[in-house]
This record gives sequence, C-alpha cells and structure tokens, in this order.
Amino acid sequence: MSNYKNKIRSFGMLLAGLAASMFFLTSCGKEEKPGVVYYDVDYITVGFSQVGAESDWRVANTEDIKNSLSRYNGIDLIFDDAQQKQDKQILAIRKFIQQEVNYIVLAPVTEKGWDTVLKEANEAGIPVIVVDRKVDVKDDSLFKAWVGSDFSRESEIACLWLKEYADKKRVQAGDINIVDIQGTLGATAQIGRTSGLESAARKYGWNILASVPADYAQSKAEEVMTDLLRKYPEVNVVYCENDNEALGTIDAIEKAGRKVGTDITKGEILIISFDATHAGLSRVLEKKIALDVECNPLQGETIRDLIKTVDSGEEFPKYTYVEEKAFSADETVSSIELSGDKYEITLLTEEILEERQY
Repeated sequence: MSNYKNKIRSFGMLLAGLAASMFFLTSCGKEEKPGVVYYDVDYITVGFSQVGAESDWRVANTEDIKNSLSRYNGIDLIFDDAQQKQDKQILAIRKFIQQEVNYIVLAPVTEKGWDTVLKEANEAGIPVIVVDRKVDVKDDSLFKAWVGSDFSRESEIACLWLKEYADKKRVQAGDINIVDIQGTLGATAQIGRTSGLESAARKYGWNILASVPADYAQSKAEEVMTDLLRKYPEVNVVYCENDNEALGTIDAIEKAGRKVGTDITKGEILIISFDATHAGLSRVLEKKIALDVECNPLQGETIRDLIKTVDSGEEFPKYTYVEEKAFSADETVSSIELSGDKYEITLLTEEILEERQY
C-alpha cells in the first residue's frame, strides 16, 4: 500500500512539473494566430508607413503586408497610417528612427520631398525599402530597394488594347474622345498612367478632351465625371486611373442617362481601368468596364523575402516588379504585341473572379 502511495505522489509531482512548464512556455510567447505560440526570439523590427486607405487596392495592400510582416514570420511590425499626408509620413519615419527599428518600409504619397528624412534614416544605419510608388531623390543609395508595379507598362498595355480594339471595330482614331480621370497628382502610378496615355494619344491621333485628378477616390471621381459629361458630351472613352474612380465614373454616367459598355460604335461610353480589384472586375463581368489592367497589391511576401535577404547579407535586386495581368469584358482583343512579345489579354469569367484573393 505504501508503494502505491509513493507512485501516486510521484505521478502528481510529474503532472505539477508539466503544468508549470506549460505555464512558463505560454507566458513567454505572444499568440497571434489560433493555436500558435510565439516564444522569445530576436524579431526583425520593421516600421511601415502606409499612404492611407483611399481605395480597395490600398486596403488589400495593407492587409497583405501586415500578414507577411508578422511575428509568425519573424518580424515585429510597427504600422503607421499617413492618411494621405506626406508630413505625417515624414514624422512617422523620424519616430521609427527614434525607436531604432531594423528596417523602414515606405509607401510614399508622392515621389518628391524625401531626400532629407531618408538621409536621416541612412545616417542612423536603417535600410529603407520603398514600395508601390517610387521616390525621386538625388541619391538613390538613400533607399535600399523598391518593390511594386510597372505603371508605365500598365498604361502601355491599356493603350495598345484600345488601339487594337478601335481597329477591329473600325473606329477612326480621330473619333476617339477620351477623358482621363487621374489619380493623386505626383504619385508614381498617376505619372506613369497619365504620361502613357498622353504618349499613345499623340502617336495614334486620339483626342484627350480633359485630364482631371480624382485622387483615386470613388466619390470624387463621380463629381469630376458629372462635370465632364456636361462640358464634353462627345466623350466616348473614359480612362480611369484606378477601380474606385471607375466605379464613381460609372455612377455619374448612368445618373446622367448615358450608357457604359464595351462598344462605342453603339453610343456606349467605354471605360478602361486599373487595379483589377474584386469590385472592379465585377464591373468587367457586367461589361461596364471594358478592360481592367491589374496592379497587384499582394506585395507582402516579396517585401518579407527581400528584408530577410538583405538581413542575411546576400545579394538582392534594387528594383522588383510584381507579376500582373489584364482582364477584358469580351473577346474583341485576345492579345497585343508588347515589347516585341505576345501579351495575352484574359477574358474574365466568374470562375477567375471567384479565385481572386482581393
């Protein structure tokens, strides 16, 4: 009987030890995902200054970067929303420097005005990775690398598609009357997309009736387009520099009693857009957006891998472009010739839309 009690006592002590061990382990970690415990490790600390939340694209971009730059992936992220204000981004970067982060990730509001604060980060020994929009600085060593989209190429795809579309529909170049709903002036995407359209219009003989910024916002685009329809009733193509602007443009056209569609030979107003968000592509399926050129917001994994490559001392590219597609509402143009190569235009289907991540 005494031997039995001794066994019970030993078993109880074992359970108590295990319980204490479990308490110690779980109390040392931070649970960020269900069922996953994070123990004390040397995280890479990253300060991320995001432009804001002006569009569906930006929201998807923020969430993807947050998910990739997480403690689960060995990174302690400090996030700051600049609310579309460059001065707030500059303050955020200076705060990151004071916090002695290991890396700074910057999605800049505009290209200019970064030399001084990036020099401060450089002098503090903190590498800066620029994402999405670019920075226009005198010394490009002030930022370690850049990750994003080729906005000029996106514009070239859209304009080549419009040229092929017009040719196949037998629409004369001089009969194409375009209004450009621009993004935030000075942003890399706006510069690339606007200049691409202007170059194509000069080359092909299209008429650009007006170019007006709407800051990538749906409500502002609706206001802008409402005014443009009164001034330019002859408009038959609207070049929207993101999907939210396209949504606002559609609302304005329909409220004015006009029809959006894929065939300007039938009096419809053809809309070209950029981003290929779920909301934008839904309008492609409805044939209210004729072409939507993707601007891929899923950049987080690329940024994370780049940070870890830099951290390990390995070689890395200065510029990294993410992969993107273009989606059409019909089969009028199935491909274009881009830089000497055949570029496929994807006919959007419900199945493709359902598989999209954003």
